[in-house]
Amino acid sequence: MKHLIFLLLSIPLLLHAQDDQIKVGDVSWHLNYDAAVEEARKQDKNVLVYFTGSDWCAPCKVLKKDLFETEAFRSEAVDYVLLYIDIPRNKDLLSADQMEHNKALLPKLNKKNVFPLFTVLNKKEKEIDQLSGYNMNGEIRYHLDFIRRNKN
Repeated sequence: MKHLIFLLLSIPLLLHAQDDQIKVGDVSWHLNYDAAVEEARKQDKNVLVYFTGSDWCAPCKVLKKDLFETEAFRSEAVDYVLLYIDIPRNKDLLSADQMEHNKALLPKLNKKNVFPLFTVLNKKEKEIDQLSGYNMNGEIRYHLDFIRRNKN
């Protein structure tokens, strides 16, 4: 009986923990800035922040397929804590809290509102480097080079 009560009380916690992450390809990304930075500190890794407009940004949609679904990306991603920041136009795609959280990061990490944008932060939240754009021709070498050179 004690185990059943514990299990029932644990389910909301487990579901809430899953709300803070999203799967893109085969890789899990954080959705919460503070959680990502905390994990980066614990693991002594840099944070790879990805800004996307998932429902309106054509280069973002193509980059998701061309880069995030590759073995090359998956093998490099393990060296980072990943943070996915979506700014969709369709307000139904995110909760109001998540949209507010994501928009609050724009002036801090994406001042020019460029999409797609990768920003690398160290565990002390200092910006290391940025890479913006994608020409949608399947050439992901520049993105992989960026990710490789900014590992901790």
